[in-house]
Amino acid sequence: MTTRGFTGRPLGPDLARRLPPGQSRTVDFPVLSAGPTPPVDLRAWRFSLKVGPREVASWDWETFNALPQTALTCDIHCVTTWSKFDTPWEGVLVDHILAAAGLAAPTPFTLAWSFDDYSTNVPTADLTGGQAMVALRYEGKPLDAAHGGPARLLVPHLYLWKSAKWIRALQFTERDEPGFWETRGYHMRGDPWREQRYDSDS
Repeated sequence: MTTRGFTGRPLGPDLARRLPPGQSRTVDFPVLSAGPTPPVDLRAWRFSLKVGPREVASWDWETFNALPQTALTCDIHCVTTWSKFDTPWEGVLVDHILAAAGLAAPTPFTLAWSFDDYSTNVPTADLTGGQAMVALRYEGKPLDAAHGGPARLLVPHLYLWKSAKWIRALQFTERDEPGFWETRGYHMRGDPWREQRYDSDS
């Protein structure tokens, strides 16, 4: 089946090396979500850090946007087999969020929570070291709601379902707790280079 936006011609060797197994390159940005886009009022928006059930830091929209901003250009990979190269984002690295809260990474695991109560688990080591951010802008513009705006988690080296849209909190946990898709048979980590799509994948 041919889908508009997916490239039909062979990739050169440099680009082919960037494409994980089982993926096809797209020049579009498909919109996929577990449910409808939730309304998010910036006047009421808050982002929180939690350790277990305890909130340890939070920011409103203005104070969160005052945190250090980082630009990141990266490839992204969806479990539905599309990949998009050289996507330009801006936002706040998880490292800078932790620093602003005066925290070192407190536990080995993290749950990301969204305004629609979607959740996904991510090993804390995959969020630190400059690997992940809470993205606020895409292509220099405020992040569109369909793509997770006003703010989404971005963990580009994992399948895109780990990059929770409409993010409202990161909750650090002692054990690896499955989120929305993980309880429905998706992989607990989701490395595209190892094709970790489902819980039966190694």
